[in-house]
Amino acid sequence: LAATQPSTNWHLKENAREHHTSKFSSEELIVRRGQVFTITFNGTEKPEQNLIFVAETGPKPSKATKTLATFGISSTVSKEGWSAVLQSTNSSSVSISISSPHNAIIGRYKLSVQIGSSPPASLGTFVLLFNPWSSGDDVFLPNKAECEEYVLEEFGIIFAGNKNHISGFGWNFGQFQGDILNICLSIMDRSLYYRQDPVTDVSHRHDPRYLGRVLSSMVNANDDQGVVLGNWSGKYEGGKNPSSWTGSGEILQSWKKSGFKPVKYGQCWVFAAVLTTVLRCLGIPTRTITNFSSAHDADGNLRVDEFYDADGNHLERGADSVWNFHVWNESWFTRNDLGPSYSGWQVLDATPQEESGGIYQCGPASRYAIKEGEVDLDYDCPFVFAEVNADCMYWNYDSATGKKTLIFSKSTEIGDSISTKAVGRDDRVDVTSDYKYEEGSVKERDTFKKARKKLGLEDKFDPTAPTQEEIEQKPDITGKFKVAGSLEVGKDLNLLLVLENLQSDAKTVNVNMTAWSTLYTRRPVNEIWKDSISVTLAPKEEKQFPIKIKYPEYQQQLTTDKTIQVTALCHVEDGIQVLVKRNITLDNPAIDIQVLGEAKVNKEVVVEVAFTNPINTEVKDCVLQVEGSDLLRGILELRIPPLKASEKSSTKFKLIPSEAGPKHLLVNFSCDKFADIKTFKMVNVIN
Repeated sequence: LAATQPSTNWHLKENAREHHTSKFSSEELIVRRGQVFTITFNGTEKPEQNLIFVAETGPKPSKATKTLATFGISSTVSKEGWSAVLQSTNSSSVSISISSPHNAIIGRYKLSVQIGSSPPASLGTFVLLFNPWSSGDDVFLPNKAECEEYVLEEFGIIFAGNKNHISGFGWNFGQFQGDILNICLSIMDRSLYYRQDPVTDVSHRHDPRYLGRVLSSMVNANDDQGVVLGNWSGKYEGGKNPSSWTGSGEILQSWKKSGFKPVKYGQCWVFAAVLTTVLRCLGIPTRTITNFSSAHDADGNLRVDEFYDADGNHLERGADSVWNFHVWNESWFTRNDLGPSYSGWQVLDATPQEESGGIYQCGPASRYAIKEGEVDLDYDCPFVFAEVNADCMYWNYDSATGKKTLIFSKSTEIGDSISTKAVGRDDRVDVTSDYKYEEGSVKERDTFKKARKKLGLEDKFDPTAPTQEEIEQKPDITGKFKVAGSLEVGKDLNLLLVLENLQSDAKTVNVNMTAWSTLYTRRPVNEIWKDSISVTLAPKEEKQFPIKIKYPEYQQQLTTDKTIQVTALCHVEDGIQVLVKRNITLDNPAIDIQVLGEAKVNKEVVVEVAFTNPINTEVKDCVLQVEGSDLLRGILELRIPPLKASEKSSTKFKLIPSEAGPKHLLVNFSCDKFADIKTFKMVNVIN
């Protein structure tokens, strides 16, 4: 008889190296599906005896749901199911190579062995993940550099700002740190899908399409007590301001520590970054995508309506909106349900905007289907199509009479400079042409018409739509806001309103101007300034009107998004109204990081962070927050004494890097006058 409990050598180092899982710091075996791993166990007195292995996962393992596999020793690795091949034996132990199918369910497995007629003995547990390095896997990504970036890289850059002024900030995805893998596995077990039917849910976990959709619903807290609670109010009491996070680790750990209560608060990039962490952790190649001038088309008519009053104030009317930017995800996998041309990058969006199938989830929508206007294909293509393609209508709304008048419409406003981080470099790559044909081209308009037709919008009379006559009306004047000088928090804001008369007779124009602080979603928060002027423009004349908004005027009103919308509603005598608007994102002052000396594994290195107070008043409540995978554990928080006007602070701290290679240090500095000044620095750690 065999000994009761065999002891197992999981060959953690060797298996991890072969399976690209070395970055996980775990005492448990973590391997990828469709690939051989080797284990050795003792307690077999006669190894040539009949060995039967059992691998099982989920609450009620069964062969029917592919959550239970039993397999004996075979001479070669099976392409179809689970298999075991005998490597070597001696008097007390056996080495076995085990392989799982390319479409195995991912998650934590129990492995046991039955030796001869004795009862099965447990060998322990291991975790099985998706395998983008394996050509049989649905997530197979042929380019190795892309596997490195989209699965193994723990640092990312998320683009923000607005289309005239794109900025990027660093993010620590940290998918291999500490307990993150276990947290990702528990996210799957807390979804509504699992709670309603655990057996069926687990049986679908071989499919990245299914898991992508489930996880897009679980990263937001709506419906299912998911990970992050969204807040777009501009008030963040009782939680953290969304712009203060620098990585996903703290968010996922907090969710677990609190007994799985949603973490407060997130906005779009937080949802996208956390979903990136979870999917990369599970082995699905994933990246964040930023869409500038992103439409939120709430009523599915591929049109967004914005309303302004006679003074030029942007009104919160109707459910549609245009965000300065919106961040979502792309994940790479095949679409066996749609066909080969729809495989590749798939859009997933964990930000809770609209319900899909009764809950807040979005995707996967094939990026190819979006470009081709195939909005009838699964999942949520009309919503994503509108985010990058909707037409914009600007209306003047009279609240006394309820009458609305079209000011103008624009079909090239939405979906600009769609951006993601480059592979292997800290640069921006523009992927707009992967989402749509060139704006204004015949192909782009044809695709838009095709999408409208598929949604049944072409044939249906829409009483809210403007008439053709309204759309084709031509204004007598044009206008734009130009920036004069720098756009920095702490400095005065200097703009020029440029108005041009297009006609060959003089025009009198009454201009009502306003400036509001907004959120990045363009939701107006506080009025900063207003003014009105009356202007006469000679035939074909262009005039410039300087506008100055002083720092003390906007300082109290500014949101932490640092965004201001300036509008000028021009009432032309005997002509149609003209709306001039510009969304401005202010830059924070700079912060500087220096690594003093060489960064070596397990050796202390000093880092210095310097900040100069750019304004002529004292800043206080200064806090520096530092994080970086493999450079320090968790988050370092340092309080800094108040800084007088123009005073420079220099803060030093020590790091002990734990792994060699290019690593990124992320710094976030806040004080009472400046929120969340972010920067990052690549630190090359040597052995």
